[in-house]
Amino acid sequence: MSSDWWGLVWLVVLLAGNAFFVASEFAVVAAKRAQIEPKALAGSKRAKKALYAMENATLMLATSQFGITVCSLIILLVSEPALHHLLEIPLGQTGLDPVWVSGVSFAIALIIVTFLHVVFGEMVPKNISFSLPDQAVLTLAPPLVVVSQAISPIIRALNAIANGYLRLVGVEPKAEATSAYTLDEVATIVAESQKEGILTDQSGALTAAFEFTTKIVSDITIGFHSLVTLPDDATPTDVQQAVSQHGFSRYVLSDASSQPTGYVHIKDVLDVPDDQCDYPVSPRKIRNMITLPASADLEDALAMMRRTGSHLARVHDLTANTVGVLFLEDIIEELVGEVQDATRRGYRQSR
Repeated sequence: MSSDWWGLVWLVVLLAGNAFFVASEFAVVAAKRAQIEPKALAGSKRAKKALYAMENATLMLATSQFGITVCSLIILLVSEPALHHLLEIPLGQTGLDPVWVSGVSFAIALIIVTFLHVVFGEMVPKNISFSLPDQAVLTLAPPLVVVSQAISPIIRALNAIANGYLRLVGVEPKAEATSAYTLDEVATIVAESQKEGILTDQSGALTAAFEFTTKIVSDITIGFHSLVTLPDDATPTDVQQAVSQHGFSRYVLSDASSQPTGYVHIKDVLDVPDDQCDYPVSPRKIRNMITLPASADLEDALAMMRRTGSHLARVHDLTANTVGVLFLEDIIEELVGEVQDATRRGYRQSR
């Protein structure tokens, strides 16, 4: 009799264990890395454990599935029979045939255990993890990692068998859960949010950002026929006169074959002494232009220009011929809209 009551105690313990593994399984999958990573960088040990669990998702899921299976089997082997035996006592007082008593008590015990297992061992913890994924993974990942390390040989062996089968049928297994959205998914979310009136994009910045990723350098390159250029032996006086006439702050310098050799900014010549203004601009004041292929992605061009600190880039085609100039201002305008030049908008005669 006492063993049957202990069976009920084990039922509570095993349901809690089952709930832990179910909640952990869904928390690792549902949590977003972007929410956990800052906490880990700030020194949170729980966040670091959570990141480890998310980066080793297949191992954590295998641990959870193993734990769920073990808890479920023990419930059926220990707790269900104990409840069955306890129910036989009151049912035996009804005068029913012993065969009926055993059958009815078994059915009731099975229904009770199944109900408790499905509701409190599965559905409640699953819904909690889906509702509060970040909090759940921070709470549950550390003990889950400890369990996975304790039974690591078993889990890794079972995981290797499962992964081997997946590769056999042509599926490449992943170790980390997908916790980020693709560009198309984000664009769809934004579009739906705008449609429902939840999000507004009055400036067009969001739309511009999505379109930006599809553009290449040649889309906004300025051909030489549209540029205001100066000869490579231009003087500070020439630069100042160009500013007075056109109002632009930067000017491309070109050689006799109309190839760009660099560029000069108005502020580079403002401090030149008057007696040197009629001499060519000093080479050390001429700024270099990086070279980019016309087929390069615009976001790669932006990264390169930011890394080198260059505001202008020489653009070449597949045959290495220079076809125009790319301006950092034009790249930024693709993202945020029109940018005003410090002296006057633009560096060219026409867009």
